Amino acid sequence: MTTASHIASLDVGTTYLRCFVLDENCTVKGSAAYAVELLNPQPGYFEIEPEGLWRNIIKVITESIRNARLTPADITCLTISTQRCTFLTWNHRTNEYYHNFITWKDLRADDLVEQWNSSCSLRTMNGISYALYLLTRNARFLAGSVLKLMNGQVTARLLHEIAHNKRLQQALREKKARLELLDSWILHKLRSGNGLNTDVEHITDITSSTATGLYDPFTLSWSPLMRWLFGIDSNLLPRVVPNSYENFGHVHPAAFGPDWGQTKIPIAASLSDQTAAMWGSQCFATGDVKVTMGTGAFLNLVTGKECKAVISGMYPLVAWQLKRKNKHLDTIYCVEGAAHDFGTVVSWAQSCELFATPADTSDIAESVPDSNDVYFMPAFSGLGPPVNDHRAASGFIGMTPSTTKAHMVRALLESIVFRVVQLIESAQKETGQQLKVIKVDGGVSRNDFVCQFLADACRLRVERAECVESSIMGATYLAGFNHGIWHTLDDLKRFRRVERIFEPQPKQYEIIASRMQKWSSAIERFSGWY
Repeated sequence: MTTASHIASLDVGTTYLRCFVLDENCTVKGSAAYAVELLNPQPGYFEIEPEGLWRNIIKVITESIRNARLTPADITCLTISTQRCTFLTWNHRTNEYYHNFITWKDLRADDLVEQWNSSCSLRTMNGISYALYLLTRNARFLAGSVLKLMNGQVTARLLHEIAHNKRLQQALREKKARLELLDSWILHKLRSGNGLNTDVEHITDITSSTATGLYDPFTLSWSPLMRWLFGIDSNLLPRVVPNSYENFGHVHPAAFGPDWGQTKIPIAASLSDQTAAMWGSQCFATGDVKVTMGTGAFLNLVTGKECKAVISGMYPLVAWQLKRKNKHLDTIYCVEGAAHDFGTVVSWAQSCELFATPADTSDIAESVPDSNDVYFMPAFSGLGPPVNDHRAASGFIGMTPSTTKAHMVRALLESIVFRVVQLIESAQKETGQQLKVIKVDGGVSRNDFVCQFLADACRLRVERAECVESSIMGATYLAGFNHGIWHTLDDLKRFRRVERIFEPQPKQYEIIASRMQKWSSAIERFSGWY
């Protein structure tokens, strides 16, 4: 290459907002990070104030370029990865927000979820869908037969806001409101020069829309159920575009002020955090699987060009959608399952002074041979698939006077691994695929005890990469691929280096399986508590 390429990779997560500048060899040249301020105005509410977030986005991009000792004109392209299912509604022409970003962790619609899932309307739709499945054997109808609302999706929280927010109600009547997912809002602000041009296209990428509960991955469109069942007008929503969309456009320099002059950096990619993590782990082939161990644990298993109907509480999603050289759109699917309490369990235990820092937990857990028959249920947000009990409680069970902090720490770490094992077993059963390697990323994946215990519990190799910034790397790979810096997926393989492979120890399996069986029996003690 005659000139160096530099990609600015913006990642907006639940905990941190980061931007890295990488060159064509995926070497980090500069970076910057800010904590995301998560507001908790009342129990169960988790919000982000949008304009404060925007100011930090400007800062983090500007500082990362400065720290790389580059100027905006040196940046070849920008890429964006974002947390999913975090949304707001606003009037984009007047910049009036009807509420803060409501994050995927928010539980304000919990009662509404319960009402809908026990309603005659939803039960009737489930029954009709199953009858149609029996007649047609169409996977879409099988998926519809087990359709439920979930707090983590946008649907219920949007319905709650429409029901309780008078300003939003009036704006909807006047047709002035629209909904933004986090990616569509960032794209609007960047492309419009922070509102200078309000007529820029209202778009979201397909991997951000697919997990909202409003999108049908089988038809690749916003679901008609939105209007039929919930009365939500699809005109509120952004247009869904592929990850290789050619008209993402440029960053408007007015968004960043006079230092940028007339520099217009191309936006090469937009994708969700979990798709970014799949790309960062280089899960490109059918049967590849990654587990992101962060605030929550997310398992994504690539199912190729087939959208699988799953009934255990996992869900089919669009993994990514790219336009090939022949102009044909290739849609790749995955199934996903989540354990929403993973890193949160570790943070809670630290706040209770069970240990000084999370880095200590591996050694503490290994300082005892077992948990002394103490078990922990990691259910601050309930238990997801395959248990699917959002009213389950958290807690220890089996404690005696001989229980020590080390036993409790080990029980905590074992419990979050048991939840991942449940997801792995469900994914294999639902898809009929026999997994061979689990690729792990995220902060908790740096814990050696967790990785080895996972390998032993599921009898699979666990592979951990050198680079912990999986979503940053994945967003960078896709941007470089779209922008022509790299031309094939094989070009990307040289950038991923494996730091350690945790081999399963056959002698440990029976012991761990017995412990997991006892832990599973404890689920009944904690279920339906709330």
